[in-house]
Amino acid sequence: MEVIRELPTNAEGKYVLSLGNFDGVHLGHKRLLRGGLEVARAKGLELAILLFEPHPMQVLFPESFIGFLTTKEKQMEIFEEIGVNRVYLLPFTEEIAAIPPKQFVRDFLLSMGVEHVVVGFNYSFGAKGKGTPEDLQTFGHEYGFEVSILQPQVLEGMVISSTATRKALLDGNVQLAKEFLGRPHCIVGKVVKGEQRGRQLGYPTANLQIQEGLLIPKRGVYAVWAWIDNQKVPGMMNIGMKPTFHKEYMLTVEVHFFDFHGDLYGKELTIYLEEKIRDECKFASKEELIKQLGLDAKKARDLLNQNLQE
Repeated sequence: MEVIRELPTNAEGKYVLSLGNFDGVHLGHKRLLRGGLEVARAKGLELAILLFEPHPMQVLFPESFIGFLTTKEKQMEIFEEIGVNRVYLLPFTEEIAAIPPKQFVRDFLLSMGVEHVVVGFNYSFGAKGKGTPEDLQTFGHEYGFEVSILQPQVLEGMVISSTATRKALLDGNVQLAKEFLGRPHCIVGKVVKGEQRGRQLGYPTANLQIQEGLLIPKRGVYAVWAWIDNQKVPGMMNIGMKPTFHKEYMLTVEVHFFDFHGDLYGKELTIYLEEKIRDECKFASKEELIKQLGLDAKKARDLLNQNLQE
């Protein structure tokens, strides 16, 4: 798969283009990509996608941007698995945001050699997002490319979207997020030195510095797992502010891995969330917390044994 970071001045060939923001690459996105791949194969062409960096929301509405669902590396990995041939990863600026829809089509899509475009029912483009899928069809008739509009993918009456997935995670509903994504949600972070309080409690933890820009789910305790040295290692993760020990404290993400002994400092870990065990809470004493951690560990082990065997 080829990643191109500059818009070509002249079309380098003909492509089928799937358009979307693809944050999370959830089941709706995968349907969009596979729809594009199906058209591309039927026409004997390659499949391309167009992404902007930084994400337009970060530039236009930074105060309301709440975080990404996937790292850029994970996005690219999924694109390649599905069969995308070319990714245009282009810089996004306020100047680009101001381009009218028709000019966006001329400046970007035609420059990329688009022969067929596949979009979702709610895709918007151009200044203030005024361009609609139907506008794209109109421009396609004018400039000589076809447009397919895909209807939403629905799960038990809910439209699968990045917004719905974010809401599920912020509610702590990682199981619903897993259904939307078609895989467990994951967060990525580097292991850094923390307070080392977990050792004192009998549950040593890897303190994670989460990759900048990633959405962090609701505070609480989760059953999780990670690949460490080519082994699938189960554990439990706490997202919280340590209310038992601090009146005010920064948000921390800590993982206790079961039956694992080794130095993780400096390593980047991808943590897969299987299920939420409980909300964060303040305990009256260290002893109460230790007792609850024992219950959390048992529940996490049971859930992971069940989920990983299914």
